Amino acid sequence: MEISRKSLKRPLKAVVISDVHLGAYACKADQLTSYLKSINPEILVLNGDIIDVWQFSRRYFPAPHMKLVRQIIKMMEHGTQIIYIAGNHDEVLRRFAGISLGPFSIVNKVVLTLHGEKTWIFHGDVFDGGVHRIKWLAKLGAHGYAILTLVNKMFDGFVSWFGVKRKSLSKKVQTRVEGSKIAVSNFEKTVAELAIRKGYKYAICGHIHRPEKKIIKTDKGSVTYLNSGDWVENFTALEYFGKDWNLKFWDSAEDKTLNETSADEPFLKPYKALFMKVYKEVVGS
Repeated sequence: MEISRKSLKRPLKAVVISDVHLGAYACKADQLTSYLKSINPEILVLNGDIIDVWQFSRRYFPAPHMKLVRQIIKMMEHGTQIIYIAGNHDEVLRRFAGISLGPFSIVNKVVLTLHGEKTWIFHGDVFDGGVHRIKWLAKLGAHGYAILTLVNKMFDGFVSWFGVKRKSLSKKVQTRVEGSKIAVSNFEKTVAELAIRKGYKYAICGHIHRPEKKIIKTDKGSVTYLNSGDWVENFTALEYFGKDWNLKFWDSAEDKTLNETSADEPFLKPYKALFMKVYKEVVGS
């Protein structure tokens, strides 16, 4: 008897991913599509910055990015509940918060009750004052980071000729920014204090691209703080199984579906070609 592909997927109660940055050069859509093909969650939370509106261009949305969108839609069609929490890079979707279309909904935050314990999930940019007070600077930094990832890609291609292991220059620069450790610590502390005050067992966010799972204690109590990381540098997700949230690092060596998603495919047609296609369909018979 042939085993169905669905039966080979890992069944999970819930999964959280964030900071995918579709439409940006740094996005690793193939890897995320491969990961999503390997799981069968009841709930998939897209926790912000899934689409990078700040860097989005009508001239750049390659086939792997579209395949990722189709994979998410396919999961929804097969029964997965999709909860989209808009972040700062896709904040335009916050205008549609509260909309629910069958298994798909857009919200600003969600509280899941799993095995009697409450999990508070939100993107996290609301606790990053710099993003909103000086938005032009945040956007400038995002574009600079995008350029750095392109340089990083060319660097990786060059050193691979000599058998040197891939090095993430962009990640090193990001983690060495002056004051970043203090900022992250303050961010986590703020989230933890509010979660404890509200009586949540878990607090999950994204935004800062730093995968994490740890217990934070204050004089008011404790909370398990988690960050879902990103699909630009870390390739991480949060999975709920065994009555607990677990940090999952995607590994190409253990994922058999990558070969299916990484095959060369042509990019989507340029804008002019797409326009001509629409024009012919509209005016044609």
